[in-house]
Amino acid sequence: MKEKILQFGTGNFLRGFADDFIDKLNKDNLYDGKIVIVSPTDSKQVDVIQAQQGKYNLYLRGIKNGREVCRRTEIHSVTRAINPYRDFNAYLELAQNPDLRFIISNTTEAGIAFSPDDKLTDSPAKSFPAKLTQLLYERYKAKLGGFVIFACELIDNNAKELEKCVLKYARLWNLEEDFIDWIGNENKFCNTLVDRIVTGYPVDEAQTLFSEIGYEDKLLNTAEPYHLWVIEGDYENELPLSTAGLNVIWADNVTPYKKMKVRILNGSHTSLVFPSLLCGVETVGESLNDDELNPFLDTCLFNYILPALGESDENRDFASAVLERFANPYIKHMWKSISLNSVSKFTARVLPTIADYIKKYGEIPKPLVFSLACLIEYYQTNDVSDDQSAVDYIKNHSVNDILSNTELWNCDLSSMSAFANECLERILNTGIREAVKWILS
Repeated sequence: MKEKILQFGTGNFLRGFADDFIDKLNKDNLYDGKIVIVSPTDSKQVDVIQAQQGKYNLYLRGIKNGREVCRRTEIHSVTRAINPYRDFNAYLELAQNPDLRFIISNTTEAGIAFSPDDKLTDSPAKSFPAKLTQLLYERYKAKLGGFVIFACELIDNNAKELEKCVLKYARLWNLEEDFIDWIGNENKFCNTLVDRIVTGYPVDEAQTLFSEIGYEDKLLNTAEPYHLWVIEGDYENELPLSTAGLNVIWADNVTPYKKMKVRILNGSHTSLVFPSLLCGVETVGESLNDDELNPFLDTCLFNYILPALGESDENRDFASAVLERFANPYIKHMWKSISLNSVSKFTARVLPTIADYIKKYGEIPKPLVFSLACLIEYYQTNDVSDDQSAVDYIKNHSVNDILSNTELWNCDLSSMSAFANECLERILNTGIREAVKWILS
């Protein structure tokens, strides 16, 4: 098969996500293209990919439709990998391949950034957008068509931000106006939303799994069965991902899907984290097996988050999938890790639900305000990792002052102070578990 997809990123995520999907398309005879991987950094992972000729095993493990799933697939969608720091010419030669059509990137949240120190003559330029600009310029000079670019980095408007950086480099390097026009006219930068937990190389289980596989696989990867890929645009006729039965949505705008994910998945995490930690529960899975915390999660999700967001079939299906994902026995989600930087997380993930619920129903969503009271109690009594000025303020001020501080929450929450104080009194006087029972009653 010909190399039709260029992938920036050697890490576990894309190998457990997009590469899995392309492998399925090829095996189902829906596509006949393979992936060439480019390392955006000087990564030794390229050597491992080359040594294994791109082949590796992916285990999908978790809960799906109420049943435990454990499925292994030998992935053959990758042909090779290139390190542009060691072989810059091989990287630029990719631009000469007329079969290359799609570019997929996942270079971490910090990957899409502009650095004025990058030069066209660097071998290669340091930043990912600068490297991409170098490749696009070679493509333009070869008089070939542009690319469809799917950015998978976890930032807002990921592809459009990437395009902005590329255009800034083109102007910084004084490249011809025809090339700048070619970038916009011949290339499609498609924002995407990605959702799958890829747990990576299973160190503790590797030897056991090698025995099952029949050989040592240094690229062995693991992930949950659930996946969602929302892509702005529609290239199903070229890349029939939906036809293959994959949860891929071609959309005009990823924003509604991001809102769904942030409110339901992230909002549920953020609502449950501090009641769980105050109860001495360490992991998400343990909370789902807890007699008080599991009903608290269900109440927050189905009685408040979904009604505020809108109870469409899509939202309800996503919510049900979230609960199965939280219950995945193969993933140990530590609440301590989830609790990092919770002031900004609560502001982005839960406060919009509270505001929408009040606007829609004319009353505060008490379990979500209880969760906010738990955040305050935990910050006041434990060491936490967050913006230090926010931590210091919460530790040293009253609930009224904390909820009135618009710098903390980007809005005035003082209207909730009376109920938040009542929640804290319950927690202090009866204990957290009795307080959870009280809020559920």
